[in-house]
Amino acid sequence: MSTILITGATSGLGRHLAFELVRSGHVVLAHGRDPGRTERRVEELRTEGEAEAFVADLASLAEVRELGAQVADARPDLDVLINNAGVGAGAPGSGREVSADGHELRLAVNYLAPVTLTRALLPVLRANAPARIVNVGSVGQDPVDFGDIEFRRGYDGFTAYRRAKFALAAHTFTLAEELAGTGVAVNVLHPATFMDTAMVREGGVTPWNTVADGAPGVLALATQDVGTGGYFDGTSRARAHEGTYDRDLQKRLATVTDQLLAL
Repeated sequence: MSTILITGATSGLGRHLAFELVRSGHVVLAHGRDPGRTERRVEELRTEGEAEAFVADLASLAEVRELGAQVADARPDLDVLINNAGVGAGAPGSGREVSADGHELRLAVNYLAPVTLTRALLPVLRANAPARIVNVGSVGQDPVDFGDIEFRRGYDGFTAYRRAKFALAAHTFTLAEELAGTGVAVNVLHPATFMDTAMVREGGVTPWNTVADGAPGVLALATQDVGTGGYFDGTSRARAHEGTYDRDLQKRLATVTDQLLAL
């Protein structure tokens, strides 16, 4: 059985995954942003198995790094990381928002946060190989604009969300190559389209699927050996946006990411 960190585990898909995994006998480390809500969720999880609460605002990179340090210290047995937490397109007409560090919010939470958390936890994951990293992406992917990475011009929430998910997919493929031979697998997936979550409803979208529809793909990547460097649509191997496989783009994204994280 594994020790699994799930970001965004207090609601939506993350909550569903947490209960599925703890019932299967795994130790679940449930991350949330709100201390009270996270503790209540973990108390519920503990009626089913072993769970522990971790609190951080992923819109703050300092808090993301601290989360990584706390998890690594408290659970040196961690062998699965599920980067599930995310920010949707926002309410219709809500406009551009920024993170605690001044980054465009979708870029910060949906891309920079999982990259930062993964880097913080890689030493532990490598020590516990075979280990797995699951990045919850989206079929909605738009190429990043390197000329306006912070999306200051002509902002649109859905486009910002898709750009961040494009970056996450491209990063996943780069990281998989870097980790080849280490026993740490990293994959990205689109769990299901427009699941019934607060994120989707806030965007003014009528849900098409339940969170239960989105769970099997994530659970498979978290608990089964499916290889590394893959993109999945649910449980099926698929192709991400063709641009995410471009080596030059991957290198440029890696450079820009390092610059953004160094700010």
